[in-house]
Order: sequence, then structure tokens, then C-alpha cells
Amino acid sequence: MSRKPVSAEEKRTRMLQLFYERGECFQLKELEKVAPKEKGIVTASVKEVLQNLVENGLVDTDKIGTSIYFWAFPSKAITARKREMEDLQKKTEEIEKKIKLIEDTIESSKCSKNDDFTRKNILEEISDRECKLSSLKQEFGNYEENDPTKFEKLVNKSEELKHAANRWTDNIFSVKSWCIKKFMMEDKVLNKQFGIPEEFDYIE
Repeated sequence: MSRKPVSAEEKRTRMLQLFYERGECFQLKELEKVAPKEKGIVTASVKEVLQNLVENGLVDTDKIGTSIYFWAFPSKAITARKREMEDLQKKTEEIEKKIKLIEDTIESSKCSKNDDFTRKNILEEISDRECKLSSLKQEFGNYEENDPTKFEKLVNKSEELKHAANRWTDNIFSVKSWCIKKFMMEDKVLNKQFGIPEEFDYIE
């Protein structure tokens, strides 16, 4: 029975474990011998995995004399995770602001009784996404810094919320377009009348 292929993420995790467990500095040729034996990383993949970890700031490297050495310590990984968590927290706060802005815009929109159904649908979708955002915030409190798998899930959820907020923005623009055509209003006039900021736009 053939072995199951090891994913790129698993290879990176195993390589970091090797550094943490050994607490030593290695040259590339040494890692190409040790990693296959101790962590099941094929020799041909060692250089690529190592380079990826260096580029992401999880493994340090320096040239000493004519040789290049690599090393990594758990404290560095924790610092990197904290930095990523801070970035993720900022992204979550941006989404919360976007939700608040959309809610305020919809509440103040009185273009026509005929668009009540559209506003109702948007509000229902916002309510649903707010529940998911609340769940995400709760998971922040339970986050363990040394759990990359859980962190990856949080990043994915944040991206989902960003895409959802952009879909709501699509809906707002659709309502605006309908109002402009229906009542022959200028975009700036409509924005001012219903309190829509000029900078209202999609989340990057």
C-alpha cells in the first residue's frame, strides 16, 4: 500500500518541529540527511520547504564564514503568530465597521415602498453574517498561539466575512442604482440624502 503524500503545510510543520526539538543550527546538506530520517520529508523537498519558512520569517539564516546556517526557536514562531493575530483582529474590526455602515445606510433608505422586500433580504443576510462574526470573535478568545491549524481556520473565516460584506455592498449599490433611475437623482445627491459616505466602497 502506497504512503499518503505529505502536504506542503505538513512538511513545514514537521521541519519546524525538527528545529524546535533539536535546538541546533543546521546547514542545508545536514537537513537533507536528517529531515528524511526523523520527519519523513523527502530530500528533494527539504530546500523548498526551508526556503518557504525563511521567507515567512519562521526560520532564521546567516552566513558564517563560507557556510550558510539555519535555525529556529519556538519564541520566534509565537511572535510571528501574535503579529498575524493582530492583523486578523484589524481585519475583523474593519468588517464590523462595514456591517454598521451598511445597517445605517439601509435603515435611512426611504427611496420607495417597493424596495422594502430588498432591504428586508439584505437585513436578514446581515443578521446571519453578524452571528458568524460573533462566533469568530468568540474563537479569538479561545485561540492557542501554537495551533497553526486553528489559526488557518480563523483566517479563512475572516476572508469569508470580507467577501460577504462585499456582497452586501453590491446590494447597496443595486438599491442606489434603482433609486437613481426611478427618481432621476444624482449619485451625490442620493448619498447626501441617505447618509451614504462618499468613501463607501468594497473591502480590499
